Amino acid sequence: QVQLVESGGGYVQAGDSLRLSCTASGRTFSSYSVGWFRQATGKEREFVAGIGWSGESTSYTDSVKGRFTISRDNAKNTAYLQMNSLKPEDTAIYYCASGQYRVPVTSPLGYRYWGQGTQVTVSS
Repeated sequence: QVQLVESGGGYVQAGDSLRLSCTASGRTFSSYSVGWFRQATGKEREFVAGIGWSGESTSYTDSVKGRFTISRDNAKNTAYLQMNSLKPEDTAIYYCASGQYRVPVTSPLGYRYWGQGTQVTVSS
């Protein structure tokens, strides 16, 4: 069993940066990929970024490429999402997920464990 806890969300202005953290309990965190997803009000949950178990493979949705960077520190059981040049359309609840595959996948079905989410609000 793995428990995930996100932190780092907040209220920022357009153009600002935030770094989200996803800290895991359990010994198997380093064996699996991690995905960041987001869900805006009234919209479906969407894939944002993913990273493989070793950190060597990453994947991003087109709308965040060049602005967001996903990383992980397996020694700390933590994954990160560095978000720069934030836009109002980035406003959403951000979730991290893990625990099924060793490579990042874009479908929520590819992850077994989920955090509770952290709110990111970007004002214009």
